[in-house]
Amino acid sequence: MLRELFAKVGKKPDRRAATMAEADAAALAGNLDQALHLWSDCAHDGEAAAQFEIGRCFLDGRGVDRNSGLARQWLMLAAKQNYAAAQRLLGDFHFNGEGGKPERAIAEEWYARAAEQGDAQAQDMLSWIFIESDHRLPDPVAARLWAEKAAEQGIASSMTRLGLLHHNALGVERDAQTAAKWWQKAAHLGDPDGQAMLGAAYHLGTGVERNCATALEWLTRAKAGGSRFADKYYGAVRDTCTAAEVLVAESRARQALADEKRR
Repeated sequence: MLRELFAKVGKKPDRRAATMAEADAAALAGNLDQALHLWSDCAHDGEAAAQFEIGRCFLDGRGVDRNSGLARQWLMLAAKQNYAAAQRLLGDFHFNGEGGKPERAIAEEWYARAAEQGDAQAQDMLSWIFIESDHRLPDPVAARLWAEKAAEQGIASSMTRLGLLHHNALGVERDAQTAAKWWQKAAHLGDPDGQAMLGAAYHLGTGVERNCATALEWLTRAKAGGSRFADKYYGAVRDTCTAAEVLVAESRARQALADEKRR
């Protein structure tokens, strides 16, 4: 089929591209042995995407025994060819301490390389590092700039972080309405921390009109999603709601969670 397609457009099939397409199709079909065999051919031929896939397989133990050393070797080959996904995964490798202990400074370097190439997840992690990591001084301005880039690409956790930056006046003037708008965007995308912060905003009436039922609804959804912030507010908010408001909030939350499971 691939040969027929290339013939129709008057081009000769590129062997490596065709092999990569076949490997990706095999992986999608669940045939990892075949995919790894094909990726291996391309990886040894210098194909960065294949080197990345093999590195990821060794890192996750997917189709092969987990081997962080081999994962790093293959990811490094792809990263040196400026393959952004491999650079981001090397950032994860050092951030999570796959080599023995977390190396946040090295992780930052790899995230920065991938972020500069537009990798949204790397931009999100770089933003986190600039505001949360203990290996460097905080830089809220840089954190905001990278979070904005990631948020533009739909990364909900960066939207939540932007809300926190505006709420806490980190690198910007305090702006409760802007904070709430970011939390609303993140919450509707399913980010539990964004849902928790939006619930807190509705509880306090900061940036949005105070509404106890809506606050409890979002906090209930955040709690179900495992938000690190939900427990801080949930009990206090529930205690301030009337019995009727609790019923409304819990009913809405159950429906929303059921809708999410069906998606």
